Amino acid sequence: MPSKQPFERRILIAFVLMTAMVSGLFSLSIVGVVHFIEEHLVSQEMSRELGETLNEDIRQGRPPRLDSSTQFFSSYHDQYLIPEQYTGLQEGFNEVVSGDEAFYVYVQRINGETYMLVQEQQEFEARENALFNVVLAGFLLTVVAAWGLGLMMARKVMAPVSRLAQQVRHRDQLHPLAPPLAPDYPDDEIGQLAAAFDSTLGQVRQSLERERLFTSDVSHELRTPLMVIATSCELLAEAPLGPREKDQVARIARASEEMRELVQTFLQLARDKSNEAAFGGDRTLASIAHEQASRWGALMKEKGLEFQLIVEGQDDGRYNATFLGTVMANLLRNALHYTERGGVRLTLEQCAFRIEDSGAGIPAEQHERIFQPFVRGSQARGEGLGLGLSLVKRICAKQGWQVSLQSEPGHTRFRVTLNNGA
Repeated sequence: MPSKQPFERRILIAFVLMTAMVSGLFSLSIVGVVHFIEEHLVSQEMSRELGETLNEDIRQGRPPRLDSSTQFFSSYHDQYLIPEQYTGLQEGFNEVVSGDEAFYVYVQRINGETYMLVQEQQEFEARENALFNVVLAGFLLTVVAAWGLGLMMARKVMAPVSRLAQQVRHRDQLHPLAPPLAPDYPDDEIGQLAAAFDSTLGQVRQSLERERLFTSDVSHELRTPLMVIATSCELLAEAPLGPREKDQVARIARASEEMRELVQTFLQLARDKSNEAAFGGDRTLASIAHEQASRWGALMKEKGLEFQLIVEGQDDGRYNATFLGTVMANLLRNALHYTERGGVRLTLEQCAFRIEDSGAGIPAEQHERIFQPFVRGSQARGEGLGLGLSLVKRICAKQGWQVSLQSEPGHTRFRVTLNNGA
C-alpha cells in the first residue's frame, strides 16, 4: 500500500534510517573489534605470564611472582587448589563475572593437570565502558545530526517541487494567456515535469477550446432552423386543422421550444468565466417554478398523475433563468418518465427546491453513477440518452449549486440547494 506521508517527510525518514543503519553498523563493528583485540591481547599476555610462572617459579619450588591483581591456581598443587567457581572452564581465554566483579581466566592443561591464572579486570572494564559510552554518544549525535541535515536537505530538494505545486494550484492554468512553467526551472527532473505539465495542459486547452467552439457554433447554427420551426408551428396553429393534427403541431412546437432552451443552455455553458456577467441572475425561483409547473403539470395530468406546486419558503434571490429552468425541467421530465401512478411534487424552499415522485425509485448503488453522461437507470423510460441528470450536475457545478438524491421504492426526491442568486 503506497505511503501517504508527505514526500519531504519520506526523504527525511529515509535519510535518518540510512544514517542510523550505517552508524549502528559502524558502532557495532567498533565494539566487536574491541572485544576481539581484548581477547587476543589478554590471551597472549596471560599465556606468557602463566608459562613463566610454571617454568621459573613453580618448578623451582618458589611461590608465583605475580602482581596483586593476578592469582595462580593448579589442580596439581594443594596450596593452589582451583576454586569451585572456576571449575569446568574451557581451555584458553575465559571471562567470568561474579556479582559486580569481573575476571579474566586463562586455563592451560598439561599432562592431565589444569593450571590457570585469574586476573581482575575492573580497571580495563571501566575503560571499556567509557569507550562504549563514547561510541553510544557518537551514534546518538550522528542520528540527531542526520535528522537536522536531512530536514535541511529534504526542504532544499522539495523546494522546486513545492513551488511548482503552488504555481499549478494558484494560477489559472487553463487561461489561454497563462505563461508556461518550464522556463522557470533548470533542465533537470523538475524542469522535465514542468515541461510535461505544459505539454499536457496545452492539449487540454486545445481540447476545451475545440469543444467550446463546437458547442458555440452548433448552438448558433441551430437557432435559425429552430426559429423557422417555431414560426411554422404558429402559422399551422391558426390553420383549420383537425384535433389530431393540432396535437401533432403542439408536440412539434413543444419539442422546438425544449430544443431552443437546450441550445441556449449549451451556449451559456460554453462561455468562459469572463463572459458570465452577461448571464447574471434575472428571475426569481417562484417565477421559474410557476412557468415549469404550467408546462409539465399539464403533461403529468395527461398521464393520470397528480401534480402539486408547494411553497414552503419565500426566496427573493435572482437566478439565471436558462440554467435554473433547465435544471428544474430535466428533473420534472425525469419524474414524469419514471412515475406510473401517484403524483409529483415541486416544493419551493428558501434558496432551494425539491422534486419528489412516487415512482419505482433508484437503487442505492446507482446514486453516484446516475449523474454521469449516458448512464440510465435499470428501468429506463423515454427516448433520452441519459444526458439529463449529467447536464443538471454540470450546471449545478458551474453555478455553485448542490444537488442531492434520496430514493427508495415508491419515493424519490431530488433537492437542489441554490446560492441565493449567484
